[in-house]
Amino acid sequence: MCHVCVIENVKSSMLSRRAFFRGTGAAAAGAALASTGFSARPALAQAAMRAEDLTHELYEEFPTFFGDQQLFIEQKFSFAKDTFNLNEWRINEHTGTHIDAPLHFSADGRSVAEIPVEDLICPLAVIDIREKAEADADVQVTPDDIEAWVSANGELPDGACVAMLSGWGEHLHDDKFRNADADGTMHFPGFHIEAAQMLIEAGNVKAIAVDTLSLDYGMSPDFAVHNEWLPSGRYGIEGIANLGALPASGATLIVGAPKVRGGTGGPARIFAMV
Repeated sequence: MCHVCVIENVKSSMLSRRAFFRGTGAAAAGAALASTGFSARPALAQAAMRAEDLTHELYEEFPTFFGDQQLFIEQKFSFAKDTFNLNEWRINEHTGTHIDAPLHFSADGRSVAEIPVEDLICPLAVIDIREKAEADADVQVTPDDIEAWVSANGELPDGACVAMLSGWGEHLHDDKFRNADADGTMHFPGFHIEAAQMLIEAGNVKAIAVDTLSLDYGMSPDFAVHNEWLPSGRYGIEGIANLGALPASGATLIVGAPKVRGGTGGPARIFAMV
């Protein structure tokens, strides 16, 4: 056989193998998602062209729900002295861009380590309430907002994370992020309890996310959304960033949740493929 013929045969064989592994990989992924009860197709709704980081950089003075510092960093080794750097962290689970596990508001719900990995990859539905939030800091995502999204974009995809885009991330470095009044009551957007109930009844939504400090709006007296959503076995994301860079539908959310035994949540590296 000629030299050129050998090369062509090898190239043909390599292309065939690549096609085979692409096919079997897709089939395996489809089977894995099907086992969760959600449709395989929406999880990767379209070919991804870019990644968008949805995580705020975490630092010691990052604003917190209770107002106190929740991240402390102490250097234990330095390059100048020890030829390597190493810090020790002390951190509250619910600091920065983070995940709320079902265990956060239930006696025996799943910990953050027990959330199935397939639930941490899901199609993203972004509900934009920026205009309303600019006019009213106490605005909430309501069933009407969800219905308006569906009218514009079609049904919520199976296994979706529904995210509130209020624009509150723009206030991260000033007092308006917490927006506390004289008596300590905070004012920022969140989900309305009726919207949470609507999404639970829909049966096909894995998670909700907010770009504020809480799934509940700031002046909530009772954490109604937390108490409804998390005990249902679903998870939440608080302090998500950069939602404005995403389309209302079509992005795939990937949540790098910490796998800490017994954790009620934890800081997460979150991004979207678009």
